Amino acid sequence: MAAKILIVEDEAAIQELIIYTLQQAGYETVSAENAEKTMSIINNALPDLILLDWMLPGMNGIEFARILRRSERTRLVPIIMLTARTQETDKVAGLEIGADDYITKPFSPRELVARINAVLRRLVPEASDEVVEIDELRLDPVNHRVTAGNKEIELGPTEYRLLHFMMTHTERVYSRSQLLDRVWGDHVFVEERTVDVHIRRLRKALQLAGRDDWIQTVRGSGYRFSAVAVLQTKEPNTQI
Repeated sequence: MAAKILIVEDEAAIQELIIYTLQQAGYETVSAENAEKTMSIINNALPDLILLDWMLPGMNGIEFARILRRSERTRLVPIIMLTARTQETDKVAGLEIGADDYITKPFSPRELVARINAVLRRLVPEASDEVVEIDELRLDPVNHRVTAGNKEIELGPTEYRLLHFMMTHTERVYSRSQLLDRVWGDHVFVEERTVDVHIRRLRKALQLAGRDDWIQTVRGSGYRFSAVAVLQTKEPNTQI
C-alpha cells in the first residue's frame, strides 16, 4: 500500500510540483493550503507523513506543528518542514518543536523524495517498499508476496498488512486498539475483537510454513511478533 503524504503548502505552483513529484515516486497525496483545511483532512484520516510549509497564511507552520505534537492522536505522525529560511537558528527551531526533518527551498525533486523515503524507513517502516526478511520469512511489498523458504504464503489483504506491520515492529507488544489504529487506520471503526479474528487467520496461514508461533499472545496486553525464541532453538547445542 502506497504511503499517503499530506502536503501543506499555500503556493499553488510549488504544491502542484510536489504533488506531481510524489505521485511519480509512487506515493498517494492529499493537499491543503492552511492549518484549518489540514485539520479537516487529519480529522478524517491520518496521513503517513506531513510535508509542512513554514510560512502559511493565518497560523504558521511552526505553531501548527507544535499543536500536532501536543495531540495524542497526531504526535507520532512524521513531519518534514519546508521553508526558505536558511539560518541555523530557524532549523533548530523547527527540530525543537518535533519536526523529523527540514528541507530548505529551493530543493530538487530527487532530494525531496530521498528525504521522505529516509524518514518513512526510520519512523514508518511498514509504509516503505523495502523487502522485509526475518530468517526464511520474506515479505516483498512491491510484488505483494510473502514466502517462507520456497513456499509461498497466501494471505488476504488485511492479514498481509498486519504481517507487514508486525514484521517491521518486532519484539514490541501492541494492544488490539493500537493494531486497529496502525493497520486498519484510526478512521475505521470496528470492534477490537476483529483483531483476534485476523490474528487467527494469519497464524493459520503461517502454520503451513511452521512460523505460526512467531505471533505471540501477551495475556492482558495484546500481541507481539518475535522470532527470537524460535531461532534460538535452531542453534546447535555446544555444551560438552
